[in-house]
Amino acid sequence: MPRLFTALEVPRNIAMSLSLLRGGLPGARWIDVENYHITLRFIGDVDGRTADEIVDRLDRIDRPEFQISLNGIGSFGSKKPHSIWAGVSPSQEMSALQSEIERICQRIGLPPDPRKFMPHVTLARLKACRLDDVVTYLSGRGDFHTLPFKVSRFVLMSSKDSIGGGPYVTEEAFDLRDFGSGTNRSSVEPIKSFV
Repeated sequence: MPRLFTALEVPRNIAMSLSLLRGGLPGARWIDVENYHITLRFIGDVDGRTADEIVDRLDRIDRPEFQISLNGIGSFGSKKPHSIWAGVSPSQEMSALQSEIERICQRIGLPPDPRKFMPHVTLARLKACRLDDVVTYLSGRGDFHTLPFKVSRFVLMSSKDSIGGGPYVTEEAFDLRDFGSGTNRSSVEPIKSFV
């Protein structure tokens, strides 16, 4: 069974802006542009029945579209950095969506996510990078930001058991409510069943 997670997609024009941050850091393994995303909730390896139940519950989420932008870059792992990321502007709607997905996962019986939600787009994985090189890289790019973009759906994605960074496959897509509408736009038909 593939590893599952929920995410927000990064529009192509925003992904191209992110791609300009690639390079200039020895030892970095850069994520492919088509694999950029904002993880909402890592679900992990689950059986087909649980995956189908997750899809059924996620399909009932009724939340409005919202706008976000990306700004700033940073690294995880203060003394021994292991990844570079682009930050996501705070959004009450995004946080509410993420919290609802977390509640759904716990109701299904999955353990709570131990990490505090910190929305970001992973740009690179680091292995054997010198701290000084990471600091230099970040200091030259700290003013990165994008224009706001509309989030009109969230997705359930899968990844192969690999070192990280993809390839990722969109298994299901869930529309958010149109700004001017009181109901969801047409729900996407299931792409596949996991059972």
